[in-house]
Amino acid sequence: MKFNTKTIHGGQQHEEATGAVMPPVFFTSTYAQSSPGQHKGYEYSRGANPTRTALENSFAAIEGGSHGFAFSSGLSAIDCVLRLLNPGDEIIAGDDLYGGTYRMFTRLFKKYGLEFSFVDMNDVANVTDKITEKTKLVWLETPTNPLMKIADIQVITAAVKDVDDSILVAVDNTFATPYLQQPLSLGADIVMHSATKYLGGHSDLVMGALMVNNAKLAEDLHFIQFAAGAVAGPMDSFLALRGVKTLHIRMQRHSENGRAVANFLKNHSKVDEVYYPGLEEHPNHNIAKKQMKDFGGMVSFRLKDKSKEAAFKFLENTHVFTLAESLGGVESLVNHPSTMTHASIPEVERLKIGITDSLIRLSVGIEDEDDLLQDLDKALNL
Repeated sequence: MKFNTKTIHGGQQHEEATGAVMPPVFFTSTYAQSSPGQHKGYEYSRGANPTRTALENSFAAIEGGSHGFAFSSGLSAIDCVLRLLNPGDEIIAGDDLYGGTYRMFTRLFKKYGLEFSFVDMNDVANVTDKITEKTKLVWLETPTNPLMKIADIQVITAAVKDVDDSILVAVDNTFATPYLQQPLSLGADIVMHSATKYLGGHSDLVMGALMVNNAKLAEDLHFIQFAAGAVAGPMDSFLALRGVKTLHIRMQRHSENGRAVANFLKNHSKVDEVYYPGLEEHPNHNIAKKQMKDFGGMVSFRLKDKSKEAAFKFLENTHVFTLAESLGGVESLVNHPSTMTHASIPEVERLKIGITDSLIRLSVGIEDEDDLLQDLDKALNL
């Protein structure tokens, strides 16, 4: 199947009992057994639920994987990956990460004995130079949140595997989605999504996803998920599966509007820098063009007025763009990373990588382009 068909039919089958085209929402915690240990593939819904199974099959199909897993949140999916490791193991991660990921790494798992190095992944040598015999995982986020950096998945993965083939490479593919970018095909071992965002697509659920191509790795991840219990519920699974079915057409519109907004902002007198991989002047544009089908709907920019007051004035006066956490829904959202999504990163670290008070992040939705541009222009010119 081609991708657009996979979003609708990938990994799916009609429900056996009635022929229902969409899988029912199986609101059940347990399943009848004909004899102890004899069942129809389901025992207890922490281990598996038919609605969640349908979603996980879809996740695997659209990401080109053999196994998919649906979690109760994106962070619980990351938590599952880190539980593959042992105290003393080392992780190399990008220096521009979602604030919740950074918080989990530095304030939660570090005290359990994991060590983290944060590097600029624009240069593959920054990654390979940090590898030691204790390195077990390389964590990529591309495009990054919120500075829209692009890491070359194929080059970094190949370089890491050349040093030590046992090191896992995981990619947070949330901003790109499988429509734009498929890290498993570029050599990555694990793909992670905050399915809350584009996969769900309607700002009505919280969910995480992992996709892999390795049966043993899938077995290990499933055991951790089953033992720790961070599973997606059946109703959220139903909603996410419905969202996936329109992923391809939504991403086309997100990308169209994202390009329009980025080009508008780069020519606006009140705007300093614009961060969007679809712009030719973006430092990683050629890498993005190589590994992405299009460039998506996430755009960050800085105001020429560097004060927090100027940023807040803009943020408080958009109307089509809603000031809110999160991203990836059909509606456009605007966010102030330093006080919202990345507030958990210490200020000195935020400033070191460029998350300043004048930085604003947009999640460009699928509304009419003219309405989006007029809304931004009005708020910028107040």
